[in-house]
Amino acid sequence: MPTDFQDQAKAGAEKMNEAGQKIAEQGSTIGAKIIDQVETNTREAFAAMRAATQAKDITEVMRIQSDYMRDQGNRAMTQAREVGELIMQFGKDAVTPFKQ
Repeated sequence: MPTDFQDQAKAGAEKMNEAGQKIAEQGSTIGAKIIDQVETNTREAFAAMRAATQAKDITEVMRIQSDYMRDQGNRAMTQAREVGELIMQFGKDAVTPFKQ
C-alpha cells in the first residue's frame, strides 16, 4: 500500500526528471547560440581583414580597424546579453517543476 512518503518521493523523482530534460534542452540552445555568435564574429573579422588588404593607405586601414573594433565591442555586448538572458531563462525553467 503506497504511503504519503512514497507518493512524495515518486512526485519528486518525476520533477527531477522533468528538470533534467529542461536542462538538456536549454544546454543545447545555449551551445547553438554561442556557435552562431562565434561564426558571426569570425565572418566579421575576415571581412575586416579583406577590407584592410584592399585599403589604399594607412589611414584607411586605421579606419577599417577602428570600425571593426567598435562594431565588435557592440556585438560582444549584445552577444553577452543574449547568452545571459538564455541562462536566466534556463535557471527559471529548471526550477519551475519544483514550484508546482
